[in-house]
Amino acid sequence: MAELTDAKRRIIEVLKRADEATAHELAEQFNTTTTAVRQHLDALEQSGLVERFEGVIQGRGRPAIHWRTTPVTRELFPDRHGELTVELVESLRGTLGADALDQVIDHRAARQLSSYRAGLPHGSVAVRVRALADRRTVEGYLAEVVADGADLLLIERHCPICSAAAACSSLCRSELEVFQAVLGPTVHVTREQHMLSGDTRCAYRVSPRTEAT
Repeated sequence: MAELTDAKRRIIEVLKRADEATAHELAEQFNTTTTAVRQHLDALEQSGLVERFEGVIQGRGRPAIHWRTTPVTRELFPDRHGELTVELVESLRGTLGADALDQVIDHRAARQLSSYRAGLPHGSVAVRVRALADRRTVEGYLAEVVADGADLLLIERHCPICSAAAACSSLCRSELEVFQAVLGPTVHVTREQHMLSGDTRCAYRVSPRTEAT
């Protein structure tokens, strides 16, 4: 893969955070011309890092061209595990069995939960969810929080342990359980989008818990 300029890297990060954008929207964000942005997008498209598609038609005229990142961009973001971790997961499963591997995952989850509980501030659910997103971003998950009515969406646009999670689905299961435990019994946490299921991001809905739930 050819070396990327700072401008192209920033375009990729903005697209990854926004899911999609037009060249005009990107130009406004970077305070530059649409022509300059299109030149960067064309180069990124040739490298297979972004792709174009037609947006929804609004009013008359042709639909605007939108841009989004491709799965290839995952290689540009932190990956803390990779092939070695996958090999270790497979070796543990092969030599000690699936039950032993689950015990290792549970031990990791317990340590993760303890660390999150110690690091998250006291306060409202919103304060804690945003602090959790900040912590996850430091860990490489490119996380953010979006309000959706009475709910909050914890969105992660990159997975630094994607290879390991693909080899061991218990990792994703344990992270959902950790989120539920660290945010407490007053909320209900569900996963709505999952990168390993083909989505471009992982999204967790944090809903106020009622007697019905």
